[in-house]
Amino acid sequence: MSLIKSISGIRGTIGGKVNDNLTPLDIVKFSSAFGTWLQNTKNEKKLTLVIGRDARISGEIVSSLVAATLQGLGINVVDLGLSTTPTVEIMVPELSADGGIILTASHNPKQWNALKLLNEKGEFINAKDGAEVLELAENEDFNFAEVNDLGTYEMRKDGFDIHIQKILDLPMVNAEIIKTKKFKVVLDAVNSTGGISIPLLLEKLGCEIVKLYCEPTGDFPHNPEPLKEHLSDICNLVKKENADLGIVVDPDVDRLALIDENGEMFGEEYTLVAVADYLLRHKKGAAISNLSSSRALRDVAKNLDSEYFASSVGEVNVVNLMKEKNAVIGGEGNGGIIYPDLHFGRDSLVGIALFLTHLAKENKTVSELRKSYPAYFMGKKKVELRPEIDVDALLIKIQDEFKNEEISTIDGVKIDFPESWVHLRKSNTEPIIRIYTEAKSQEKADELADEVMRLLV
Repeated sequence: MSLIKSISGIRGTIGGKVNDNLTPLDIVKFSSAFGTWLQNTKNEKKLTLVIGRDARISGEIVSSLVAATLQGLGINVVDLGLSTTPTVEIMVPELSADGGIILTASHNPKQWNALKLLNEKGEFINAKDGAEVLELAENEDFNFAEVNDLGTYEMRKDGFDIHIQKILDLPMVNAEIIKTKKFKVVLDAVNSTGGISIPLLLEKLGCEIVKLYCEPTGDFPHNPEPLKEHLSDICNLVKKENADLGIVVDPDVDRLALIDENGEMFGEEYTLVAVADYLLRHKKGAAISNLSSSRALRDVAKNLDSEYFASSVGEVNVVNLMKEKNAVIGGEGNGGIIYPDLHFGRDSLVGIALFLTHLAKENKTVSELRKSYPAYFMGKKKVELRPEIDVDALLIKIQDEFKNEEISTIDGVKIDFPESWVHLRKSNTEPIIRIYTEAKSQEKADELADEVMRLLV
């Protein structure tokens, strides 16, 4: 079974049986549920929704099904076509739309696709709203429009231009100082929409671009999750090209990983750390990340007389805490930058612009910048879940094993040791338990992850 229904949307593998995989019937049913929920919530039938998709192979089919279903409900559709998650998020309020749907399975392999649901602010719907959408889908409580009341369809191609201009207009983005550095950048966009959008931004910033896997074919040349073990090609190319840095994004361009001039990973966790370092130097305030993110952000915020707070894992949870604390910067340790002066969503494009501004102003190489931050090392592993596995019992077992340590159960189980931590939680998007660890060396982080994995099997 590869169909996951959650409060944030529906995700599954293409093909197979209805209710087991992401089939056309499942796509139509869930699109109907979201459209109906919006109509009920706003007490209005004639709404406008923005949709956009990444470049994965199934995207055009899924997009056509979603658009036609919404039109069948009487909802007007504005289709951005090939887009990014943050671009759709920005275009919803830009067009005064009533909501949006992003068609992407993010970092999942090419056989997956998903519908991610946005409210009128261009932000992911909350848990309560998501539960109501799921209930409507379960009951198939839909009422489609008659022929004279069908929704309209409009294709727009200016999403990237609007998104990038908003980034360039930010006071904390200094395009002129970036241009003086004439950075040479290698870009790996895993053959998705980052290969269209990011070069447009880098050109505006005066960078020389070496493209790797930038054709939006949806045929991912490597595992699309931007982790070290998947990125040997770009690491080698950065060295070969004598580039200043490498940039890697996932298929929907909301996760940003960086490579230094030596072809070494900057560290996904440190994307947020570096951007926060830059912003908090100019405006004291709060920095937010989730429980699975590095302690380095906490350390940097403290050194800059600012506060740090941790939320449960999940973009919605990070955003809620950012709003509560009026945060200057927030995000997730997977390379997700959320800059509230632009919008409340993970955005690789604004992350790139802020990072390059910081790099230019510091007048350092990427490796020198990385060495200026506290040295922590992350381990990220996962355990596949079989139907017979009792996840709650496993997590209780881990708590008992480490009962003398500092334990948090806000989101799964997190165990804090004096110089390390481990966080276990059930994934919302895949049938796995994720295991995150952090320590003062990679060896110790990996050893801690291996120790916990042995306890789980």
